[in-house]
Amino acid sequence: MQLKRKSLVRKCLLLFCAAMLVIPAGMSFAASKPFPQHTTYTSGSIKPNHVSQTVLDNAVRNKWNSWKAAYLAPALTSQYYVKYNPAGETVSEAHGYGMMLAVLMEGYDANAKTYFDGMYRYYKAHPSTNNAFLMAWKQNSSFVNVDGPNSATDGDMDIAYALLLAHRQWGSTGAINYLQAAQNIINAIMSHDVNQAQWTLRLGDWATSGSYNTATRPSDFMLNHLKAFRLATGDAKWDNVTNKTYNIINSIYSGYSSSTGLLPDFVILSGSTYQPAGAGFLEGPNDGRYYYNSSRTPWRIATDYLMSGDTRAVSQLTSLNNFIKTSTGSNPANIKAGYQLNGTPLVTYNSGAFYAPFGVSAMISSSNQAWLNSVWNHTVSGSIEGYYEESIKLLSMIVMSGNWWTY
Repeated sequence: MQLKRKSLVRKCLLLFCAAMLVIPAGMSFAASKPFPQHTTYTSGSIKPNHVSQTVLDNAVRNKWNSWKAAYLAPALTSQYYVKYNPAGETVSEAHGYGMMLAVLMEGYDANAKTYFDGMYRYYKAHPSTNNAFLMAWKQNSSFVNVDGPNSATDGDMDIAYALLLAHRQWGSTGAINYLQAAQNIINAIMSHDVNQAQWTLRLGDWATSGSYNTATRPSDFMLNHLKAFRLATGDAKWDNVTNKTYNIINSIYSGYSSSTGLLPDFVILSGSTYQPAGAGFLEGPNDGRYYYNSSRTPWRIATDYLMSGDTRAVSQLTSLNNFIKTSTGSNPANIKAGYQLNGTPLVTYNSGAFYAPFGVSAMISSSNQAWLNSVWNHTVSGSIEGYYEESIKLLSMIVMSGNWWTY
């Protein structure tokens, strides 16, 4: 009887092991970084402290639910995309946001990996003509590339960073090798989106001639991404890009916005000096001002400090925080959707694309605690706006709540 029992146990174990080897395609392994994460940021940094961590986390969950319902949609077979306007079009910027959000919300949303992998397939189905690992920047509602099948640097960078996070989240031994995919696009960014004579981030893989070749956009200054790219590839050239990016931040700050810390939408190289672009450089009359591109810089730049403790932009961020608190009377409802670099408002209205990122920059110092709490409240209770504003609100809330993490 004892021998029979042992034989039966052996048979059961063999059947169990055989069953475990047959894993359905696309099946997710356990997430290693499920939401919420409650990341410990740089020493001395702060989070909103007037509500509990549970309240912070639930606000992020609610914002993700509303964002997903409004903007995340199926595309072609087994694909997902982010609708950036009512016509159902999309851009690579939106796609990068969507991929980062999906991997960060894994652990709360049971379909996060399905969304992420579907967005990965959409990205692969829309390559730039300049490099197949970069993404064509815009598609219409029929998912056809329009307005030039070339790339935009911000979309490329966020997609690459999201793939690195996916490697940490789910591993790279399944149907998609996230790490290899990340390394492929990171190397393509270095070869096509970086001016390796200046070590500056180009506007996209198309910007290779004239003043566009040496121009850069501060909203692309994703310093924590750059450091992750260096780590993931071992390519020391990324150190050059990181160092040059900090130099440009401080050059513009010291030369053009020492009292405000505001950065312009576009920066050009004139001789050996970087300066704000002139009106009409690329998008409109506010190209050299703090407008809808650079509204993201308080979030992008401060996030690097929170994650790495690198102090090279702290002076600029400190001036930025002091300016916005003083100019608004510490009321985030008074933030305006655009400023001249000297702090003069361009418009009379507010926008979530502007006020939410100031919550992230406030996190660098305990002197901003009351202001941070107010910005958090204003962001959570603010009215629903468009794709751009809602995306920036959600991404900023993830950082403010302590749920951002890095490769």
